[in-house]
Amino acid sequence: MPDYDAIIIGGGPAGTTSATLLAEKGHKVLLLEKTKFPRYHVGESLMPFCYFSLERLGVVEKMDEIGYQQKKSVQFATTDGKISAPFYFFQHFDHPAATTWQVERENFDLMLLDNARAKGVEVRENTTALDFLKDDDRVIGVKARTGDEDAFKVHAPITLDCTGRDALFQRKHGWRKRDPMLNKISIWTLFKDAKRDPGLDEGATTIAYLPEGGWFWNIPLRNGIVSSGIVAERDYLYKDGETRDPAEIYAREIENNAWIKDHLDPGEQFGEYWIAGEYSYRAEHCATDGLVLVGDAFAFLDPVFSSGVFLALKSGEMAADATHAALEKGDTSAASFAQYGEDLCGHIETMRKIVYAFYDKDFSFAKLIRQNPELRPKLTDVLIGNIDGKDYSDLAAAMEKLASLPEPLTYGRVPETV
Repeated sequence: MPDYDAIIIGGGPAGTTSATLLAEKGHKVLLLEKTKFPRYHVGESLMPFCYFSLERLGVVEKMDEIGYQQKKSVQFATTDGKISAPFYFFQHFDHPAATTWQVERENFDLMLLDNARAKGVEVRENTTALDFLKDDDRVIGVKARTGDEDAFKVHAPITLDCTGRDALFQRKHGWRKRDPMLNKISIWTLFKDAKRDPGLDEGATTIAYLPEGGWFWNIPLRNGIVSSGIVAERDYLYKDGETRDPAEIYAREIENNAWIKDHLDPGEQFGEYWIAGEYSYRAEHCATDGLVLVGDAFAFLDPVFSSGVFLALKSGEMAADATHAALEKGDTSAASFAQYGEDLCGHIETMRKIVYAFYDKDFSFAKLIRQNPELRPKLTDVLIGNIDGKDYSDLAAAMEKLASLPEPLTYGRVPETV
């Protein structure tokens, strides 16, 4: 007999969302998390439609109690410091979700993990999943280890890989396929007491352009802290062998955007500089018999529009619903997740087109809206995460006149043999 109805590997937003919703359906759920929370994680800016996942999890009131910095818009800054008309979410969407949050992931993720515990999930922290247990090609459980203890085995009819960019199943089975064009590097750090815009714009996410397609993010957090990061091509950041020191690169690039310089100059950098490859990828398949991939363990999209936590929460919901249905009918084969893969790939492709347009040197959102003012609501819908059941073909057609857009990726669904 299986030990659990479902095993979740990974305690980030994707894992805790799936685990919580499955437990609420009455399933016996085990969540394995390799670290001890709280732990640092980048990805602080939430899209407005995260609200609906957080509402379903029952944590919206807790978010307000914690007092995260409110985010009412996203705006863009040119290299010479000119700021775009902000995309105010409330002008487009009359709902409490129009005000979202900038969060510190340490306590945000801990809140979600504690919520999973409270809803009946068995959580084991400091526990590393070592490998997948199989019966022929079907995944039937996980081999894991807590701290320095002996390895143990647990069994379930379904395992959800929510291991983030570690992407355990992808890595072990060679399923990772990189996006051909979205291959960046990021360097980021924190500032204290940097300049903030007044009024409604105090918590705005700002995307500030750099030469050669690079950009800064500027994300105001609570307590006078700003998360600041650069995303650009490797050859740009490490140009001509000038320096590989992240602090020196950062100081150099601050000079390349007048808005960033104006806002960061009064602040004081603190803590370390983190560096990571921001290349986009998607798994060859979204599922195999007895296992489904969720969040970054399935796909990662360039972070320019803060889609990471949104896609983690959204895919966590979708995977939980598909898993519940599969458990109810007693069929956890890959075929049971065919619609999950189709829908999730569709959501990612919608956002992927916007990302490709952003990086095209001939494209600007201002030009798009000037030429197609009627499309501003649809563009804003994508930026807030309102992508369920929407037809964005007219938006894509308009963008294609200004930018080179990608063909949809053919992989990411269930294996064709199912």
